[in-house]
Amino acid sequence: MFKFLGKVAAEMRKVSWPTFNELVRKTVIVIVVVGILMLFCYAVDLGITAGIRRFSK
Repeated sequence: MFKFLGKVAAEMRKVSWPTFNELVRKTVIVIVVVGILMLFCYAVDLGITAGIRRFSK
């Protein structure tokens, strides 16, 4: 078990961690893309709902 944890620690030292500015920039990009996809799915849902209501009368 200790050998495994030692290897994990050694691998974690090799990881290249993002800077704070990179982290903030990528987080903003993810939030914007999720918002755009959310609006797209909402618009498609409204269209499908309107189509079903129109043809079900």
